[in-house]
Amino acid sequence: MIRAAALLAFAFCLLACSLATGCAAPGEPTARHPVVPVAVIDLSAREYGNAFALTFTLPSRSMDREALAEHPTIEIYSAALPAGAAIDKKTEWRLAYAIPSERVDAYLKGEHIEFHDPLTADDLARAPGSSMAYKVRTRASKARGSEDSNVVIARIYPAPEVPRDLHVNVTESALIVTWAEAAVPPGATSRAYRVYRGVVESGQEKLAQDVSQAKLKTQLELAGPSPSTEFRDSHFEFGTPYVYTVRSVAQFGADLVESADSAPVLVTPRDIFPPAAPANLEITIVPATQQATAYVELSWAINPEGDLAGYTVYRSDAEDAPGDRVSTEILPSPTFRDISVLPGRRYYYRVSALDRAGNESPKSSAVQADVP
Repeated sequence: MIRAAALLAFAFCLLACSLATGCAAPGEPTARHPVVPVAVIDLSAREYGNAFALTFTLPSRSMDREALAEHPTIEIYSAALPAGAAIDKKTEWRLAYAIPSERVDAYLKGEHIEFHDPLTADDLARAPGSSMAYKVRTRASKARGSEDSNVVIARIYPAPEVPRDLHVNVTESALIVTWAEAAVPPGATSRAYRVYRGVVESGQEKLAQDVSQAKLKTQLELAGPSPSTEFRDSHFEFGTPYVYTVRSVAQFGADLVESADSAPVLVTPRDIFPPAAPANLEITIVPATQQATAYVELSWAINPEGDLAGYTVYRSDAEDAPGDRVSTEILPSPTFRDISVLPGRRYYYRVSALDRAGNESPKSSAVQADVP
């Protein structure tokens, strides 16, 4: 009797569990509710060429503050707004794009998504002041998506002209980027430029005309703005391959619009710039003694170059002769003692500086030493 009652109670518990929670088999975890990513809160949009560039931080956690197992699917909604119109309950939103989880990496730059929505000919033909509105949802399961992101409104303007004829001139202190002037688009109040730079993977000697097709070690980043058709980039390293592209920027009231990228230009700067000739060369002659032979002591001013490797000393018997190298090794400091001199001889000394790339400076002015 007791055993029958126990079995009946156990069966009742199983039935209650099944009805109340839909229990799975022991050991199989079951989510209590669908995983919902946190809402995007930093959506922004800017016109870039004939497209709107949408950027936002990709959610990595759920509403329960748990890490998402994989990238969420991205849903991008848009709405075309007539000039002067605002967002309201009657706004007709449409799902413009859906990016599946497995393709999200193609749009990631760090922790941020960058997606370009091309403007059609009809978009560009709309009345001045027309705009596009955007919002984003993400989804970790089909059951339920995130809350809507913040809504952004971007006005449509004529795209600025793409800069042409890029060139890079390598100098010792800067890479100088130049290009042809771009025309100011109709309705713009001013025009400037933005220069972007990336580091190129090796083997990219022939760069594609479309910089998006190049293999980059670091992605294009803003190197700096320029009000004119020249930009000096002083933050570079010799031997590193760089790619540059330039966009013109037009101002329409409070809004800035960038052109598409110019054709890229690739440069690998080489250090072919020698140091300056050493200066202020001075000589001290130490006569022979009973204990030691005579010698000549040389000193000169320290060269200011940051990549200086050292110095080399030359000696000749004639003032107008270049002389032979008398220092056997590169001298790390601006001093040298010549103990190979002979009594009663006249010598002329010159000094050159060398950098770490192997470039040698012109020789210094000659100084005369008469050994007693």
